[in-house]
Amino acid sequence: MWTNTWGFSLLGTIGHGKSDAAATGKAADHKVIEYPKPDGVLSFDRLTNVSFSFTNHEESQPAHLKLADPSIPVKVNLPVYGGPSARYCPAGVYEFIGEGADTKFQVNFQNCVHCKTCDIKDPSQNITWTTPQGGDGPNYPNM
Repeated sequence: MWTNTWGFSLLGTIGHGKSDAAATGKAADHKVIEYPKPDGVLSFDRLTNVSFSFTNHEESQPAHLKLADPSIPVKVNLPVYGGPSARYCPAGVYEFIGEGADTKFQVNFQNCVHCKTCDIKDPSQNITWTTPQGGDGPNYPNM
């Protein structure tokens, strides 16, 4: 920040040469992080935070989050990458239900806060975010 003067940066934009999706590491190369449970005072669970965005999607509209291949999240992303979509989505839109051969991938598009992280970070580039019908989505009243 201190190197920016009149819209010019001495350092330019620092990049790492590949997309965020390509930079996702394999689960076997990292240890599991155990996060503390939300306390309800300073930290809150995801669904409580989503409620603060006043997100509204008409339930009869088509889903605006599309999977190119519905089998990839369970067959590739979960065993290889540890199911990152269940963690990188700030609204808890994506979840893996069940265990082992009974595991299912569920998309709760009605919780989406339109951050487009899934479109950028999915390691298989299997999720496509499209604009919802009718302009539904978050309604941030204080913006």
